[in-house]
Amino acid sequence: MTALLIILAAIALLVVGYITYGSWLAKQWGIDPSKKTPAIEKEDGVDYVAAPPAVLMGHHFSSIAGAGPINGPIQASVFGWLPVFLWCVIGGIFFGGLQDFGSLFASIRHDGKSLGEIINDTMGQRAKKLFLVFGLLVLILVIASFVNVVAGTFFTEEGGFGFTASPTNNQTTAMISLLFILIAIVYGYVTNKLNVKTLPASIAGVVAIVVITIIGLNCGFVMSRTAWIVFIGVYIVIASLVPVWILLQPRDYLSSFLLYAMMAIAVVGILVSAFTGNASFTIPAFTGWKTGIGNMFPALFITVACGACSGFHSLISTGTTSKQLRNEKDAKPIGYGSMLIESALGIVSLIAVGMVYAKYTNGDFGSPSAAFGAGIAIMFGSEGTGIYNTIAALLTLAVSVFALTSLDTGTRLSRFMFSELFLKEEEATWKDASGIRKILAHPLFGTTFMVVIGCVLGGLKLSAIWALFGAANQLLAGIALLAVCAWLGEVGKNNKMFYIPMVFMLCATLTSLVQTIIKKCKLIAGMVPDSSAVWGDWFQLIFALAMAILAVILVVEGFQTFSKQKKAKA
Repeated sequence: MTALLIILAAIALLVVGYITYGSWLAKQWGIDPSKKTPAIEKEDGVDYVAAPPAVLMGHHFSSIAGAGPINGPIQASVFGWLPVFLWCVIGGIFFGGLQDFGSLFASIRHDGKSLGEIINDTMGQRAKKLFLVFGLLVLILVIASFVNVVAGTFFTEEGGFGFTASPTNNQTTAMISLLFILIAIVYGYVTNKLNVKTLPASIAGVVAIVVITIIGLNCGFVMSRTAWIVFIGVYIVIASLVPVWILLQPRDYLSSFLLYAMMAIAVVGILVSAFTGNASFTIPAFTGWKTGIGNMFPALFITVACGACSGFHSLISTGTTSKQLRNEKDAKPIGYGSMLIESALGIVSLIAVGMVYAKYTNGDFGSPSAAFGAGIAIMFGSEGTGIYNTIAALLTLAVSVFALTSLDTGTRLSRFMFSELFLKEEEATWKDASGIRKILAHPLFGTTFMVVIGCVLGGLKLSAIWALFGAANQLLAGIALLAVCAWLGEVGKNNKMFYIPMVFMLCATLTSLVQTIIKKCKLIAGMVPDSSAVWGDWFQLIFALAMAILAVILVVEGFQTFSKQKKAKA
């Protein structure tokens, strides 16, 4: 019954937040449905493509969700369910939703350009270049993290190559995911080239998902972990270069049905367990201010990540979503609403791990995603039964699909930002550049460079990447809040709602990075008994130092901008 009360309270609070605070933000900023969006004014058939609201909602939600709102809240559950619940709800309404909505709005008022261009408009060219470097470092961690998650979800210990008629959950997930790519391409073609309407195409798409799921449950695909990493790398390079209507839009839209279904199954499972007692929610409300992952501040706010606030969302809002938004009125449900649904998913993940909490804390699951699938499945039946195995396989599939959508979008974003880094202010695309800059700004060069580094790092243990990813991701959120706040101040709109979230996120993340730097310095210096540094520790130290330095410089630039704005008003 505790689990049921938690999910009902979360849904009620998030709905109230959307209706009240979300509407207030739209009014304060001046959302204008009559104003043409960049997707209409700059339509090019490649990146600027106006999408139906439902399709864009699917793309945006799938891209921001990834594996973050599942992995983060589950790892943070060691603090107890109450801190995670409060941060998901409060963070989603006043931090994450504010950042996502604000970033999207700022971008559509900048011709659909990136957060770097918004920074350039208010803080100058140097700040823009520094932000692009910082953003690319974060995207490397995004690619590395989700390559790791997807490869770990697809491969099996025995390795091998080819089809199998007796698939494990991992092999089933791999097979369905491969077929999912094919049906996404077909969906994109029939809706954009054959002009099939969204509703009949969606119905056919859902039927196709059911068919490939049945195929995958009876025929899996086997490859080694290394082979999967290479395959994923090649796939995301191609996916980031082709027009959005071929793969990105349709894949993310269709995958959103899986996510909606996953959340619906979870809610039904919570209801079933509440009244039948199939499973019990066993996480304590509060376990203490310090746990194995660190002190509650900053560890809780870094670990939960996407379930409450995520800087990666600002890159998606300003990188792909703003280029596909058909009408400004859709910015609130897509930008703000998607974040609140993701917060709800974070609460669902918290409840799922609560059903298998003893096994999770005992280390019985290889990953938080596996604990999530098992926690939902056990609400319907005992471990090892047919319904348990089917639901666990479907939920594992959903997690891998969302990790792939985040990879698709993250790689495309890295292509945009890598090119921007080497272009002069008067140069619109890589074709306008000259010499070595033309090569460096070429989409294929930047994409390949980022993917190769990300895939190499993806071979590390997830634990070696996730803590750093969380800090970098949340620090990016702080900088995004700062950038949008500065722009709103520049154009004379109310930006005071950004002050507390911005300062809090910057303080939490910089504290975490400083702790990582100190910890790694001690380890490398041989000051930690019975431990020795490996190259992964050097990687974490160098990345943490680079991001902390870049962030501090950007924060100084931002507060100088605020000071100038204040003097100009005086």
